[in-house]
Amino acid sequence: MENRAIPDKYHLKESEYGITTGSAATAAALAALLSIKGKVENVGIETPLGEINIIVNVSERLNTYSGRASIIKYPYNDPDVTKNVEIFAELILTSNPKVNIKGGTGIGVVTKPGLQVPVGESAINPTPREMIISNLSKNLPDGMGADVTISVPKGKELAKRTLNSRLGIVDGISILGTTGFARSMNLKSYKTSYRCQIDVAVAEGYKDLVFVPGNIGEAIARKILNVDDDQLIQMGNFVGYMLSEAEKENVKKITLLGHAGKLIKISAGIFNTKHSIADGRREVIAVHSALIGADRGVVKEVFGSNTTEEMIEILKKHSIVTKVFNSIATSIKDICTDMFNINFDVIIVNMEGQVLNNNHKTITIIDPK
Repeated sequence: MENRAIPDKYHLKESEYGITTGSAATAAALAALLSIKGKVENVGIETPLGEINIIVNVSERLNTYSGRASIIKYPYNDPDVTKNVEIFAELILTSNPKVNIKGGTGIGVVTKPGLQVPVGESAINPTPREMIISNLSKNLPDGMGADVTISVPKGKELAKRTLNSRLGIVDGISILGTTGFARSMNLKSYKTSYRCQIDVAVAEGYKDLVFVPGNIGEAIARKILNVDDDQLIQMGNFVGYMLSEAEKENVKKITLLGHAGKLIKISAGIFNTKHSIADGRREVIAVHSALIGADRGVVKEVFGSNTTEEMIEILKKHSIVTKVFNSIATSIKDICTDMFNINFDVIIVNMEGQVLNNNHKTITIIDPK
């Protein structure tokens, strides 16, 4: 991409990388400092992986001791909600030889423990903070410091498309990044965003959690279970990863709750439930139909279906829904218990939130109607 350069040793194609919000904020802060002396078109910043050159979108000299600049976080091959977002920095020189950083409009504020940033502070993570301080310190006039305000005008709206609200980060996005570079489809950072939910729950003392695949599962859980918000953990497609991370944090019990189309894959040993990676839904329901004694015609009918809801309707027609999903739930519980030192319960639901199995034990089910 034209707006940045990456060290040759990493041999990445241009479509494979971008800059993190941390790098954009750092570049904006440095450009704001340099703007005091005149208009800036690009800046080179140091990151944990080397130097990167970034084009400056806005460069303004406000007066003899302050400047303002912005960076566009240009897109790359990744489903990142911050693509094309404009990140601003306003900098004021001070006589105190220290760099102070705060969040302005569109930067979230941390309200719950368990994250890398203390409660009450702006959601600007440690590495971006260190990058801003380091890059500014090398360019500040001798004996002077700076007050820096990072802002993202569209941040509050963008935050609605992130997990921030679940993590207790309110009113904006987070400034993130551990290397300065964002690789396309970076599963590590994507998984980490899910894991933070566990950190928050554990920090608040919860050892009994409810794991759901995503928004649909969470909405259903809120309707039918009497649990606190921070006990509800979205795991996305990363079932195995999230259960492993929960085990590391000594979580004692997990109730797996979700729509049959996602949850039943676990009974087949599928711990990444993304459809393009693995499916197996009709195979699972067909096999468990056979295991509970359904005749060959029913099994063939199930196997020939296209959607989970269609399969459920077939089971209803033959009055074997509960038996089949009890069998599947037991299989899910057994395979998870064998793999993780956690006590599991399983609740499988349809799209209306109706519970399909009745062999769960310790969760109080509320009638979703």
